[in-house]
Amino acid sequence: MAKTSKKMPRRNRPPPKGSLIGFAGLGWELLVFGSFALNLVAIALFASPSLDRGATPLGFDSEGSVAEAALVASPHLDGQKEKMVSAEEEISVSSTSGSLPASKDAVINLDHGDPTMYESFWKGMGNRGDITIAGWQAISYFSDVTNLCWFLEPEFDHEIRRLHRLVGNAIADNHFVIVGTGSTQLFQAALYALSPPDTPEPLSVVSAVPYYSSYPAVTDYLRSGLYRWAGDASAFKGNAYIELVCSPNNPDGSIREAVLNSEKGMTIYDLAYYWPQYTPITRVEDHDIMLFTVSKTTGHAGSRIGWALVRDKDVAKRMIKFVELNSIGVSKDSQLRAAKIFKAISDGYELPNPENKYKLFNFGRQHMSMRWNKLREAVKVSGIFSLPEFQPSHCRFTRERTETYPAFAWLKCEKEGVEDCESFLRSHKILSRNGKYFGADRKYVRISMLDRDDTFDLFVERLSSLT
Repeated sequence: MAKTSKKMPRRNRPPPKGSLIGFAGLGWELLVFGSFALNLVAIALFASPSLDRGATPLGFDSEGSVAEAALVASPHLDGQKEKMVSAEEEISVSSTSGSLPASKDAVINLDHGDPTMYESFWKGMGNRGDITIAGWQAISYFSDVTNLCWFLEPEFDHEIRRLHRLVGNAIADNHFVIVGTGSTQLFQAALYALSPPDTPEPLSVVSAVPYYSSYPAVTDYLRSGLYRWAGDASAFKGNAYIELVCSPNNPDGSIREAVLNSEKGMTIYDLAYYWPQYTPITRVEDHDIMLFTVSKTTGHAGSRIGWALVRDKDVAKRMIKFVELNSIGVSKDSQLRAAKIFKAISDGYELPNPENKYKLFNFGRQHMSMRWNKLREAVKVSGIFSLPEFQPSHCRFTRERTETYPAFAWLKCEKEGVEDCESFLRSHKILSRNGKYFGADRKYVRISMLDRDDTFDLFVERLSSLT
C-alpha cells in the first residue's frame, strides 16, 4: 500500500526560516490589529458625551450644514437616537444657517445684506427653480471653447441676456458676458484689466462718498502694485484713475453718475441693485463695464455667482485671464442653477400666467414697499432718526410711476449727545454697519432691509421704542 502523507493546512504551515513571506504575514496581522484598534478609538470618541459633534468650523449648528451626509448623523434636539446613514441614502440639504431671533430680547443682526427675504418666494415657486445635475455632468473645466469666456455655461449666457431684455435695465447684446464668483471677483478682475502694467505708480481707485464699504478693503487686499485705493472721488485731483459708480448706491440708495471726467480716467459701473424691486428702471444702461450679482437679483447669495457686461474685447480678455488665474473658471453647478433660476423668473413674465403668480420683481417690490413704510413709521414714532427721501419716477419695466425702495436704509441718528449711531444701536442689541466704513460720519449707519420677515418686524418694533 502506498503511503499517504498528511499535509498541514496552508494557513497553519510555518514559514521557512528567514522567509519574506513570514514577515509579510506578520505585517498583515499587525495591520489588521491596528485597524481594529483605531476603529475602537473612533467609536469611543463618537460615543463620548463631551464631543461636540454639532459644531462646524464657522460656529453654526448642525442645521446649517450637510452633516447628515456623514456616516454618523448628528443627534436631534428631541433626544432621538443616533442612526447610521446608509450609502444609498440621498444627501439632504438643510435650510440656510441664518438663525431667527430667539426672543423679543434677542440681538438683531442687520449688518450684512443677507437676502433671506426671498426664501418665501422660492418656496412658493415649488419645483420651478429646481435642478438636477447628473454625476457625470459638468466634469470638464471647459464650458464652451468657442466663447471668449470659455468657462461660461451657454445656458447661463442665454438666460442673462434674456433677463436683461425682459427688464430693460442694461444692454447685453453688444457686450461680452463674463461670469465670476460673485461680483467681488469681477470687480478685482476689472481693476486688473484696466490697470496699465508699466506705470511707475499704482493707478488710483476712487468712489464718491458714501461709497460701498468693501471697495477700499477689496482694492487694497492684494497690495497690488497696479492699483490702490485713493478715497473720495469728489476730492480726487488727477487725470488717471478708475472710478467706481454704484447705482443705485450702496449704502444710501441714490442713483449715481460718474463724478470725474478725464481722457485718462476709466469707470466701472456696479449695478447690483438696478432691478425693479429696488428702484424704478428709468433707462437702459450701456457702459463699458457693468457688474451684476445673482445674490441681490434673486436672493441666491449662497450660489456665489455674478456676471459682467464688457464692451471692449481686450478688456474682456484680461478680465477672463484674471478669473482663470484666480480660480480656473467658475463653478458650473452654480451657473446651471442660476440659469434655471433666471429662466423661472423670465418664464413668470413671458409665459401665460393667469393667476399672476411666480413674478419675482412684483414680490420684491411689494415686500420692499411694506418694509420701507414700516421703517418710516418707526422712525417717525421714535423721533430721533432720519432717512433719505426719494422722488418717484416712471419705470420702464412696470410702465407706471413707482417709488424707490433701496436694499439698505441709510439711517442717521439725530439724538442729542449721540455721535456714534452704531454704538447707540448696539447698546439696544441692534447690529448695523458704521458710517465711517463708507467714508461718512459716524452718525450714520447702514441697515439691511433684506432679512426675514420676523427679524425685520422685530427690528422696527424695537427701533420705534427708542427715544
